[in-house]
Amino acid sequence: MSICSESCRIKVYEIFCILVLVGSFGIRIGESKNVQVLKPNSKLEYSALNCRKHSGFLTDYGGVGDGKTLNTKAFQSAIANLSQYASDGGAELIVTSGRWLTGSFNLTSHFTLFIHRSAVILASQNESDWPLLAPLPSYGVDQNLTEGRFSSLLFGMNLTDVVITGNNGTIDGQGAPWWDKFKKGQFKATRPFLIELMYTDQLQISNITLANSPFWHVHPVYSSNVVIQMVTILAPVEVPNTDGINPDSCTNVLIEDVYIVSGDDCIAIKSGWDQYGIKVGLPTEHLVIRRLTCKSPDSAAIALGSEMSGGIQDVRAEDITAFDTQSAVRIKTAPGRGGYIKDIFVKGMTLKNMQYVFWVSGAYKTHPDDGYDPKALAEFKNINYRDVFAENVTIAGSLEGYANHPFTGFCMSNVSMTLNEEAKESSPWTCTDIKGVSKNVIPKPCDLLTGKETDCSFPEDKLSIETIEMKSCISKKKFF
Repeated sequence: MSICSESCRIKVYEIFCILVLVGSFGIRIGESKNVQVLKPNSKLEYSALNCRKHSGFLTDYGGVGDGKTLNTKAFQSAIANLSQYASDGGAELIVTSGRWLTGSFNLTSHFTLFIHRSAVILASQNESDWPLLAPLPSYGVDQNLTEGRFSSLLFGMNLTDVVITGNNGTIDGQGAPWWDKFKKGQFKATRPFLIELMYTDQLQISNITLANSPFWHVHPVYSSNVVIQMVTILAPVEVPNTDGINPDSCTNVLIEDVYIVSGDDCIAIKSGWDQYGIKVGLPTEHLVIRRLTCKSPDSAAIALGSEMSGGIQDVRAEDITAFDTQSAVRIKTAPGRGGYIKDIFVKGMTLKNMQYVFWVSGAYKTHPDDGYDPKALAEFKNINYRDVFAENVTIAGSLEGYANHPFTGFCMSNVSMTLNEEAKESSPWTCTDIKGVSKNVIPKPCDLLTGKETDCSFPEDKLSIETIEMKSCISKKKFF
C-alpha cells in the first residue's frame, strides 16, 4: 500500500493543528463520541464491555463535590457496598457534576466507574492519603527508593471485568507538589500512578480525560484483555515521567483513538526490569495501537522499554501522528535487561517537527540495583516500519546495538523524511552494531540497512482483542 502524497499529508497535518488550537480554547479532543447531555429525569447511556444490573451515585454514600471535602471514605463505602452485587449482574458507581477530592481507593470486580462530563475527580495532594505498597515483583526495590511505592489513585488487583468510563469526565492528579519534591530528590518511594490495575482480566478505560498525574497516567500490569479508547491525557511537557499509557507484562491490549500531551513517552511498552523481570517472565504481547496522536518534546510517541526483561512480542501500531516530539518509535534497552523485542509492526506514521524518527539504543544505563547480569542481552527479531512521512526532522535515524552483539531483523520501507537546516550540518543517519534491510527510504539509510525488493510486512489477521463488541448500556439511575 502506498503512502499518502506529501501534499495530502501536509493538508492532514494542517487540519490536525487547527483541531489542537481549538482544543486549547476548551474543547477537548475525545468529546465527539458518547457525549450525552443529561436532562432532568433522564437515564445515562454508554458503551462498555459489560452492562450492570445495579447502580448508585457517589452522593448516596456521603460524597460532597465541592472540591474541598475529602471523599476517600465515600468512594470506599460506595465500592464496598456495590461489590456485593458482583455475582448479581454487577454494579456501576456514577460520579455526577462537581469536583470530588479524594485519596487513593480500590476498585472491585464486575464494576463500572462512570464519570459525568462535568465531574472532576481531584487527587489529594496530601501524601498520607496515598498508602504505601510493596514493590512490583518484576521491578524489585529501586536502590534509591527503598520505601516501596505509593498506591495509585484508582487501584485494584486480582479483578475481573472493570470499566472506567464517562462522557468525558476528568481525573486530575494535581501532581505539582509531587513533581516539585521529585525534582528536589526528596522521595524514598516511587510516586503514584493515576490508574493502576494489577492481575486484572477484562479492563476498559474509555471516554475520559486524565491530567497531571504525579507519575505515569495509566499502568495496566500483569493484566489481559485491556481496551483503552477515546482517552485524552494531558500533562506539562517539561515534567519528567508523566507517561501516558504504559502496558506492562500484559496480553491482548487495544489502545485506540487517544490524544496525549506528555513530558515523557506517550505510550511506553514494558515487561519488567533486569533480573526481576527475567525471573517473573511475563511478556507484553498481542498489543494493538492505532490512531494515536502525541506531543512529547523530550520523549517518544511509542517506546519499547527500557524495562522489557520479560519480553515484548507482536506489537501492531498504525495511523500514528506525532508533532513537536523527540522521536517516533524508540527502542530502549541495556546489557542486563535480557528478554526480547520481536515481531514489531509499525505502519502509517505522520510526523512533524521531530528530533529523531528512528531511534534504537542498547546503552540505556538505569538499573534497580547492582544484582543484574551484564551478560543478559536482549534478542531482536523482525522489527518493521513502513509508510512513514516525516517533515522538519533533525536526525533520520540513530540505531545503536550492543557492541559485538548486533541488533538484527530491522526492516524499513516507503519512508520519506524532510530534513531541517540543523540536520544538514551532520549525517542524517548513525548506525552501529545493527543489521537490517530497507526499500524506498529517503534520505538514503546507512549501509547496514541493505536493499530489499518488497515492502516490510504488517499482519493482515485480526487479534482477538480487536473483535470485542461493546454493549450499549443504560444506567438504572435517573438524573434529577
